[in-house]
Amino acid sequence: MSFNSQEQWQIFARTGIAHLVAISGAHVTMLAALVAGALGWGWRRCPWLALRWPAQQAAVLVGFLAAFGYCLLAGWGVPAQRTLYMLGCVALALLLRRETEPSRVLAFALLVVLLIDPWAILAAGFWLSFGAVALLLLVGSGRLRTAGWLHEALRAQWAVTLGLLPVLLVLFQQFSLVSPLANGIAIPLISFIVTPLAIAYAVLPLQMFADVAHMALAATMVPIEWLAELPMAQWQQAAPPPELAVLATLGCLWALLPRGTPVRWLGLAMLVPVVAWAPPRPPAGEAWVAVLDVGQGLAVHVQTANSDLIYDTGPAFSADANSGERILLPYLRAMGVRRLDMLVVTHQDNDHAGGAEAVLAGIPVGALLFSLPENHPIRLIADRRGRACMAGQGWVQDGVRFSVLHPVGGGVPRKSNDASCVLQVEAGGRRVLLSSDIEAVSEAGLLGRDPAALVSDVVVAPHHGSRTSSTPAFIAATSPRWVIFPVGYRNRFRHPNPEVWARWSASGARLLRTDASGAVRVRLGAGDVQVDTAREALPRYWHGR
Repeated sequence: MSFNSQEQWQIFARTGIAHLVAISGAHVTMLAALVAGALGWGWRRCPWLALRWPAQQAAVLVGFLAAFGYCLLAGWGVPAQRTLYMLGCVALALLLRRETEPSRVLAFALLVVLLIDPWAILAAGFWLSFGAVALLLLVGSGRLRTAGWLHEALRAQWAVTLGLLPVLLVLFQQFSLVSPLANGIAIPLISFIVTPLAIAYAVLPLQMFADVAHMALAATMVPIEWLAELPMAQWQQAAPPPELAVLATLGCLWALLPRGTPVRWLGLAMLVPVVAWAPPRPPAGEAWVAVLDVGQGLAVHVQTANSDLIYDTGPAFSADANSGERILLPYLRAMGVRRLDMLVVTHQDNDHAGGAEAVLAGIPVGALLFSLPENHPIRLIADRRGRACMAGQGWVQDGVRFSVLHPVGGGVPRKSNDASCVLQVEAGGRRVLLSSDIEAVSEAGLLGRDPAALVSDVVVAPHHGSRTSSTPAFIAATSPRWVIFPVGYRNRFRHPNPEVWARWSASGARLLRTDASGAVRVRLGAGDVQVDTAREALPRYWHGR
């Protein structure tokens, strides 16, 4: 039985095992202990060595060096660093004949990580790793008596599951409801059978080690896959605001205090606001349009009172990474969007359609509107949900009008850019024009059909501000107040073209570019148009000028 590694990791994530694997230093510690134990056993049996240096200190030093090498091979992530520095602190204390306190060891590891890499706090593994160890110390220390190993294991699992819940909601907008059971099955088998055998195979490449490890992993995956398929395996919701996350964290810590602490149940009650919170949506008759920062590409989210539409999906960065998986799906989860009413793929270029397959696979999509060749994979995936976009199509959703202005039927454009779907969103008499990659030929066609229909308050610049688009006549006809250029930082096309930028600027419009402003959100409604940017809403010191 064989597995695809990406599929395995998705199953582990769905059951909550991925978070435990990411935060656990058991493998590093186990290897260090094995090496230290083996060396100490041999050192004590060699009088010449034992008389010159204590076996315990020699074993600790070599064990630390083994852990260091293992961490380098494992990728030097924050969880591995945390484990290594904690082992280093213990080793240093033993070498100096000092006592160690677990909380001080953890604080020392935290200090070293931040001194070496202050930006580690931006990594999910930082919070999961240090948070999990801190929770284990919280529930494992200060007890009047020790319980049995099963009780201790269950208490540790409960502490990690409950205590990391707010962190998981903030970082991933989801947590597993089956993780205690999944971890109870997977952690012992992977930690004590699969990992030791894999290490043994790396040291002594006997096929028997690999075969047994594979059999153990296959046996582990059977119940894990069953748990992952349960309808309520995961709780998913929008990213909570900071104040609710802090309240939930305090509640978790209160609930994990030792027995006898007054009203511990109140801690669990403090979790209710964070799991019941839902983000605001536009009122009826309004639309929120977010032009996302996906690098050199385009992805737009249009949200009404009860519907969500994605216009283009950004680029695919490689065979294993694309903006649909890396940007759009996490963004939609953070926004609390569980279903798309429509996905618009304007044309086949990678920077617009590269993330479409990931979006179709990662979230339910009601309908697909596209301008793609007949044999394009996305059309095959869409099946009966899809139809070609054509000028004259339109619909009204929650009092918001959507109008397709391009392309027209008949003939095949010389360039795929000129087949792009052009969509106009109108709410409360205010308009946003989403022009994709149309060029001068398409602009002339739009002007010839109905120039009055092009008038818009906000225009997403055609073709990222390329010199082949944004003719003077098109700029004059649209007469926008804001123009948004979806471009990548220092992109190889040097978009936007300086002449095009100057033409739009001369029209009197305010110009924004996603590489400098981040995502741009536009609010359309009966009142004035509101435009704000991610960097204005959440400024960071590294943004600079």
